[in-house]
Amino acid sequence: MDSKLALRKEYVQRRQALTLDQVEEYSLQIANKALEIDIWSHSNYHIFLPIEKQKEINTEYLLHILQGKDKNVVISRSNFKNFSMSNYLLTDQTKLTVNTYGIPEPDENGIAVDEKSIDVVFVPLVAADRFGNRIGYGKGFYDRFLKKCRPDVLKIGLSFFTPLETKIDTNSNDIGMDYIIHRQEILKVI
Repeated sequence: MDSKLALRKEYVQRRQALTLDQVEEYSLQIANKALEIDIWSHSNYHIFLPIEKQKEINTEYLLHILQGKDKNVVISRSNFKNFSMSNYLLTDQTKLTVNTYGIPEPDENGIAVDEKSIDVVFVPLVAADRFGNRIGYGKGFYDRFLKKCRPDVLKIGLSFFTPLETKIDTNSNDIGMDYIIHRQEILKVI
């Protein structure tokens, strides 16, 4: 098992070494890979909006797919006092602002969405292993959020990098992924 702290540091550095062109190219490849999974019959999809300075996956390509398929898109607003997320329907009227951490977020006056109504969640990954374990930034936002979702919610991790062959250290609060998509492969964990 690899140390989460060491892996987080390594993979954040690897991501920072990517050029902006690579981020765009790989993000498009990941979106195209997502089209190969049988997940598109659902109604409500949660997607993260990327932190550009962290060179996160540009989910705009996935967003276009979801909008083209006329799906309900849910985005979140982070509460850094209790590390929770509130969820809102993305509409043409949704006002987005970038918070102090660089996260684009919806205005809290938007249309609130209950976690139990979400069918599919696209989860940002810093790193992941082939067993569905993930590493984020270490605050537990997504683990708390996913615990509030239905047990059958599909959890799809998105990563620029191939999942590790060795298992990542986990604890009882960690929620594993059902799928991990990177630019070269779709890994079905379930």
